[in-house]
Amino acid sequence: MRDKIEKGYIQVYCVDSCDCESFYSSGFHPSAKIMRHIQYEQYILQEVMPFMHKKNPGSFKIAAGCSLGAYHAVNISLRHPDVFNKVVGMSGRYDLASKIGHYEDLLEGYWDENVYFNMPLQYIPNLMDEDRLFSIKQMHIVIAVGQEDVLLENNRSLCRMLSEKGINSSLYIWDKEAHQARAWRQMVINYL
Repeated sequence: MRDKIEKGYIQVYCVDSCDCESFYSSGFHPSAKIMRHIQYEQYILQEVMPFMHKKNPGSFKIAAGCSLGAYHAVNISLRHPDVFNKVVGMSGRYDLASKIGHYEDLLEGYWDENVYFNMPLQYIPNLMDEDRLFSIKQMHIVIAVGQEDVLLENNRSLCRMLSEKGINSSLYIWDKEAHQARAWRQMVINYL
């Protein structure tokens, strides 16, 4: 993306996560994990986004991430479609509260409304708010995953659920697993 950055076509803000204090924390109760995640989302919305707007008012906002970062990008974009214009999820997992292959249930069987409203595969099928659906339909949604990735069906499910709500998304299936930095570097070039 160096060329696009140097020519001024894009500005990139790399925001670290707090996953070691939320989903990947082994020392917190699952209710504390999801609350820490919600605090992180508020940080993005109340501090990062205003900072970006101040630097470049009225700009086209893209959320992007790979692996757990794809979850973060897709979830915050679907929850706040009025803030983002595009989202790119690369090799993501869109329900962290279920076991998929070697990926454990990161909330250890715990479930409450905060979990529900932060797992796209759980809340998208029941999304009925017409204003929010309209806003999501305005977003450009890109999902990319490898054909041998254990998360392939998870990604297909997300795109199928979006389609059932009349929301367009583009699903790109890459050769092999593609759950690695080399593939993600190429995906970023292709989809941002």
